[in-house]
Amino acid sequence: MNAPQQPLILGSSSPFRKQLLKNLNLQFTTCSPDIDETPLDNETPKDLVLRLAVEKAKAVAVQNPDALIISSDQVSVLDGNINGKPGNRKNAIKQLTQSSGKVVTFFTSLCLYDARNQDYQLDLVPFEVHFRSLDSQKIERYVDFEQPFNCAGSFKSEGMGICLFEKLAGDDPNSLIGLPLIRLVSFLEQKGIQIP
Repeated sequence: MNAPQQPLILGSSSPFRKQLLKNLNLQFTTCSPDIDETPLDNETPKDLVLRLAVEKAKAVAVQNPDALIISSDQVSVLDGNINGKPGNRKNAIKQLTQSSGKVVTFFTSLCLYDARNQDYQLDLVPFEVHFRSLDSQKIERYVDFEQPFNCAGSFKSEGMGICLFEKLAGDDPNSLIGLPLIRLVSFLEQKGIQIP
């Protein structure tokens, strides 16, 4: 495994982000940041995810002042409105019904925060999901099969969710799952961590 010169922490409780980061063969631990994720008045979806990524990293840094912290946030936007995680079957069906035949944009932020000097790299990676026209039976079969209740947009693109789409468009498919690895590799290299 590639061991960075300072502790590397993933500031997230997401099992999806943890699995993605494992793909880079790095030694890291996880820490769940406890912050208020309520949008500010008139805050755009892009501004929200950028702010939250930095706030998550800073929250983790309080207990880990020597660490290099990776944090991220994501929103799903349909018709200008933020879609949260559905939480249950009824909401997942509603979200997918609203997405049918439309384009949903995911904004995924990435922050690499150096707690030693409070310096950070920050970026936003958009990704578009073009949905097929979906009938209610297909939506219900999908939701019952994959139960994507903890997923923004109510689907798992790395799983059976792929059957819901006409096409995917963006720079990094990992950003759709929650962690833009292509951008992260560049951020880590700027900190002297070479992958592979």
